Amino acid sequence: MVTYIEAGSAPYKNTGVIRLYGPEGFEGMRKACQVTARCLDELVSRVRPGVTTEEIDRFVFEFGMDNGALPATLNYRGYTKSSCTSINHVVCHGIPNDKPLRDGDIVNIDVTYVIDGWHGDSSRMYPVGEIKRAAERLLDVTHECLMRGIAAVRPGARTGAIGEAIQAYAEAERCSVVRDFCGHGVGRLFHDAPNILHYGRANEGPELREGMIFTIEPMINLGRPHVKVLADGWTAVTRDRSLSAQYEHTVGVTADGCEIFTLSPAGLFKPDMAAMGAA
Repeated sequence: MVTYIEAGSAPYKNTGVIRLYGPEGFEGMRKACQVTARCLDELVSRVRPGVTTEEIDRFVFEFGMDNGALPATLNYRGYTKSSCTSINHVVCHGIPNDKPLRDGDIVNIDVTYVIDGWHGDSSRMYPVGEIKRAAERLLDVTHECLMRGIAAVRPGARTGAIGEAIQAYAEAERCSVVRDFCGHGVGRLFHDAPNILHYGRANEGPELREGMIFTIEPMINLGRPHVKVLADGWTAVTRDRSLSAQYEHTVGVTADGCEIFTLSPAGLFKPDMAAMGAA
């Protein structure tokens, strides 16, 4: 049985109940999420061949410090970096290191900042130099999956409607949806109820209610959906080494739909490949 509770009445731990936030919560999330979005905007000009993911991670940390924000991943369950950087066949949770990015790579950068106790969680794909058409197509499909999932959010619908919208489009485009990871409730907690699956049926899952806040973050593969986690305990990769991509927004359910908290202030959430190629 699904239980809903006013967020202010719930303890600061994931007990499986779904928190419903009011105007104060939405305002807190706007502030945290916009710092995250601004950081990801700043990275557009910094992601290029020769740059290391360690340099990117250092920028994420410094940007947070300059804006009164703490990276949520830093020392989270033993994780020692301020961001996750997942390259090519890495599905998620790639650990920044000193290996330079190469022309043709695609990289997901996942950032969560905490401001006044609120968690702003978002990730985007970045092309490194000139990428192949297959990679460009994967980015297009994955972004469209995210936006179709968001379009399914409204009071009275179920979380399964999000997954159905994503799965239907991804599979129609001959791609696969990763099952091993999902979106999640967020707000005062980094990871909270409910889980947001990126596959499923519209009549499944908890009912969406006004005040819910969660991430939608589909991971889409060019090949099969199966993944494995490497010996470091974090890095998840495709088993068939096919390319993987992910886009993530944090959203809040409103009276007639949803608000996207992590919209790019500069309109840079998804790169315009044609414009980049012409530059």
